[in-house]
Amino acid sequence: MGKVNLVLFEPEIPQNTANIMRTCLATNTKLHLIEPLGFSLEEKYLKRASANHMKLMHFEVYKNYPEFLETMQGKMIFLTRYGLKNFYEINFKNIEEDIYLVLGKESTGIPYDLLRGHLDDCYRLPMANQVRSLNLSNAAAIVVYEVMRQLGFSSLSFYEPENFKGKNFLKNI
Repeated sequence: MGKVNLVLFEPEIPQNTANIMRTCLATNTKLHLIEPLGFSLEEKYLKRASANHMKLMHFEVYKNYPEFLETMQGKMIFLTRYGLKNFYEINFKNIEEDIYLVLGKESTGIPYDLLRGHLDDCYRLPMANQVRSLNLSNAAAIVVYEVMRQLGFSSLSFYEPENFKGKNFLKNI
């Protein structure tokens, strides 16, 4: 089983990216940010939504998509409203290489020419036909947690960690 990675292609909204950073930290998922970004990565712009976890975050920033491709080794899965496959049909247990979940920018998604080159790897989250798409940070959380669920939440805690209030907090108050 490979590592789980989340890739944001040119994200535009700092609060979304900060929320996604927090999700990545909570799930031991590496975050990859492909520039240009629509905001500064200075902590003051991301601090509130990331819940002050910026110092713990493990992420990489790339100048452009080709630079990202130079370092990426694994299976890319593109999340797009134009995908013809259901994201929930993927069996992540069968993917032995690293998994890269790719989400596009808030305004336009992943560029069409990039998607056309990966039609077999384009997936859609099922949703009602009155809605075009979900908020980027919501979509990221959904897909990351589905991968984690299928992989048995490996290395994630099912209980409140002892370094916070602990497993038996409710019993003891």
